[in-house]
Amino acid sequence: MPAPAIHTSPYIGSWYPGDRKELERLLEQLWRESGSRTGPAALAGARAFVVPHAGLIYSGRVAAAAYRHLERQRPQTVILAGFAHRGAPEGIFVPDIGGYQTPLGGVPVNEDLARQLASHPPFRLASEARLCDHSIEIQLPLLQKAAPQAAVVPLYVSSLEAGERARAAEVLAELLTPETVLIASSDLTHYGRSFHYEPFPVDWAIAERLRRLDEEVMEAAGSLREEFFLDTLRRTSATVCGYYPISLLLAVLRRLDAGGEIFQVTLDYQTSGEITGDYHHSVSYGALGYFPQSSFEVGPEEREILLSLARRTLEHYQRTGKSSPPPFAPTGRESLRRRAGLFVTLHTDGKLRGCIGNVTPVEPLEEAVPQLTLAAALDDPRFDPLSPDERGVELEISILTPMKRVLGPEDVRAGEHGALLRLGVRQGLLLPQVATERGWDTEQFLKALGVKAGAGTQACWDPKAKLYVFRAQVIH
Repeated sequence: MPAPAIHTSPYIGSWYPGDRKELERLLEQLWRESGSRTGPAALAGARAFVVPHAGLIYSGRVAAAAYRHLERQRPQTVILAGFAHRGAPEGIFVPDIGGYQTPLGGVPVNEDLARQLASHPPFRLASEARLCDHSIEIQLPLLQKAAPQAAVVPLYVSSLEAGERARAAEVLAELLTPETVLIASSDLTHYGRSFHYEPFPVDWAIAERLRRLDEEVMEAAGSLREEFFLDTLRRTSATVCGYYPISLLLAVLRRLDAGGEIFQVTLDYQTSGEITGDYHHSVSYGALGYFPQSSFEVGPEEREILLSLARRTLEHYQRTGKSSPPPFAPTGRESLRRRAGLFVTLHTDGKLRGCIGNVTPVEPLEEAVPQLTLAAALDDPRFDPLSPDERGVELEISILTPMKRVLGPEDVRAGEHGALLRLGVRQGLLLPQVATERGWDTEQFLKALGVKAGAGTQACWDPKAKLYVFRAQVIH
């Protein structure tokens, strides 16, 4: 039996440089630009990613945000789920090849795993000539930089009935481990006459309109409910090209979610219109990562550092009366340079004394904790500012996972989840420990959330309400 062929990518020299050194320089540049855009920290333990697939000079810096996280993880196998832009019959196709060749060298295919998958319908083998597409092959140089030791299993995902998608997801869910990661290749909104999609004019507001549309699509993906994601595309008519591989990825993650909740992170986002200055023809690029709760937690030493920062900030204010944090030297710890949703809560004699937070992370943890400590002491409108001679103040820091859109109150679990409610212009948030401290069941928690939002006890059951859940690492 002849050895499977090695496929040399036809996108060399057009979609990315054909010269090895020039390609290496471009990748290094993309990594640097990604770090400047999103910060140096990278989460560990990813289960999957959504990554864009335009030419590297367009989408590469956004794609690098995902691959920088993959670089930290060092997986042994990456399952690359793309699609054929020119169309393919219904099913999931595995190219019958032994590897790929790029200017950076060879990328081996995990042939055992590829053939194992191909033995389970709707997976099947097909010739590379029938499938070859940039949705898979633009990922290869990025993967070679991030995880040069990894083998790939390329999948070309076409239309699937819900039952077939479920069967495929069951098979793939058994394979995903920290050493085996799934990537779905897709760009987001394609705007312009050439894409037959012009829902709004090219004017001063187009960048924000595109962002809002893409954020709605990404939020739907974050629910891990593939039907909700597909319904959102149908409702908005958003032109997301890789919706087949994304919907398969979500179906896989929903099965893993039952064994330990998974949250989506928007790692980076940009449009080609921003890059070129021409929004008449613009493609949106988003890098999404999917991580378990443990990926968002900090270790024992970092917990002590954060508590110390909060305590020293409070003591400095009470000693000097200055409503600004004292100067702190950077800790040098990458995990504390990460941005995350964060709340600081103060108690005295077991009673709430102040609580301020931010679900949209702006500053790194080590900078945000002192700022929010002062805000909790001085700016919570429910309480008088903390006096300099007030003693016995207890500190609590809550590091939040990202928000996950849920489809209704039945998806909220009091004591495990915190929740955010948005209803029109009203919104309210309750941390997960609130239900535990007050002995509330889920119904009581949701009623209190509606009251917190100023929308009444039944607000969470309003069809127009948007509910989000999150988890928190609570540090005392």
